[in-house]
Amino acid sequence: MGKVVGKKYWIIPDCELPPEGEGVLKGHESVIVVNDSNKTATIKVKIFYVDKPCYDEIVWTVEPQRVRCFRMNNVDDMCGYVVEKEAQYAMKLSSTQPIVVQYGRLDNRQTNLAYYTTLAF
Repeated sequence: MGKVVGKKYWIIPDCELPPEGEGVLKGHESVIVVNDSNKTATIKVKIFYVDKPCYDEIVWTVEPQRVRCFRMNNVDDMCGYVVEKEAQYAMKLSSTQPIVVQYGRLDNRQTNLAYYTTLAF
């Protein structure tokens, strides 16, 4: 295996879980993680808020040579934590292995569907 691609620390600064909306496609946020290494990545997630203390009881795992999508509106993906809708927050991911992280948001509060993705920093 060649050089493993990724980093162990990532920040996603612009998170805001939208409501589901009325369209066929439901509004959501997701974090997609690629683990290019030969070891399981254990990822600690820390959530930062504008007006309350951080929350850091979320732990994700991604098996070696796999990709996994975590949805912020899925309580199981968030280890039982309920993310408040329409509230500004940020996330820090700290991994035991180098990973690549992409963030996506589908927001259909307006009649024109809005979806975007971006690599975390």
